Amino acid sequence: MDPVAQYAKSGDVFIAYQIFGEGRVDLIMVPGFLSHIEHYWSEPRIARWLLRLGEHCRIILFDKRGTGLSDRVKDMPDLEQRMDDLRAVADAAGADRPALFGISEGGSMSALYAATYPDRCRSLTLFGAFARFQSWLADDDALQAFYTYAENEWGSGKTIERIAPKFKKDPAARAWMGGYERLGASPSAAIELMRMNSMIDIRGVLPSIKVPTLIMHYTDDPNVGVEGSRELAAEIPDARLVELPGIEHVPFFADDAEAIADRIGEFVTGETVGVDADTVLATIIFTDIVASTSRAEAMGDQNWHDLLETHNQLFRRELARHRGQEIKSLGDGFVATFDGPARAVRFAKALGRAMTNLGLDIRVGVHIGEIAFSGGDVHGIAVNIAARIVDLAKGGEIILSRTVRDLMAGSGIELTDHGQHDLKGISDEWQLFKVKE
Repeated sequence: MDPVAQYAKSGDVFIAYQIFGEGRVDLIMVPGFLSHIEHYWSEPRIARWLLRLGEHCRIILFDKRGTGLSDRVKDMPDLEQRMDDLRAVADAAGADRPALFGISEGGSMSALYAATYPDRCRSLTLFGAFARFQSWLADDDALQAFYTYAENEWGSGKTIERIAPKFKKDPAARAWMGGYERLGASPSAAIELMRMNSMIDIRGVLPSIKVPTLIMHYTDDPNVGVEGSRELAAEIPDARLVELPGIEHVPFFADDAEAIADRIGEFVTGETVGVDADTVLATIIFTDIVASTSRAEAMGDQNWHDLLETHNQLFRRELARHRGQEIKSLGDGFVATFDGPARAVRFAKALGRAMTNLGLDIRVGVHIGEIAFSGGDVHGIAVNIAARIVDLAKGGEIILSRTVRDLMAGSGIELTDHGQHDLKGISDEWQLFKVKE
């Protein structure tokens, strides 16, 4: 009997998931571009592969929002929302610290999750994955060709030629893939998903991944070039790269499918996991009230104290609304951290509006990187970079690093190029961006 679909709630969205297998380690399979957890089981080769993997682990499958059995949504999710959905599924399934298995585009989100939540990720396996979208569709012509396919041929199953080329003339395999496309997403949803995917670039966070990582890729994969996995392996500390001879993109249809399932299972269950929980990937914000000293002198001590207290209350209210963590007050500003860059920038925009209504002009600097917590404070080069960025902002400006920009793919937040800058005490020039009002 096929596993029964269940639903986890992530915010206002219901995410479909299934659980099967009897292994002692939880493994969440993060799908690629599309998925449909019930349609998987109608393809015998995929069903066999999943059951073989389930001999090693307790498997949790899910459909990302906007795809498969999960809620359709008006706006396609960015990587940050998808991480929220993964966390909601893990909580609903009772998987406190699962291993992650990310396929193709799902590998990018899995890697970001492992860097952001090392205490909630036992290990990371990536298959046919990439750090930046260009490893998948290399240029605008390739992207436009996909859009044309989605508009004119969606549901034909022609994508089997890129997923499992050996089956491109197999009518049953093509028919199954056609159903997979139709059930996975509508043509317009597929186009919107690809537009979001085209902005993926997680290279900046790869060195922050500390969990054991296995990367696998077929050398002649026609969908995502093997260079995508080589780039991941070069940047993720101590990652193990296994290049497999073959022309498949995913393991399900390969001749060595069951051996691949065994290899993944052995890696997931056989590694000794050690994570430094005091060092994590986080988005860090510095805020500052512009011209606070002259404002205090003009207002007098008591009036300034009262205004500053209102400022602090508004800051903490917005921080709670956006799931941020206050680190410390700087007197005329704050340091705070967030588990996602888009959430941090939305907080900064909301805070700016609130302060304008209060008659205060603030500036904000945002960066994402590896930070260490100790003594109630945060430390690390990422903290220093965020502090230098806020010094370059003017009143009413939110300035952020390129790393933040790259990880906000699909967020809808508009930015303008703020140029290259030297940051005092930091090596190299840094490309910065300004959030549009």
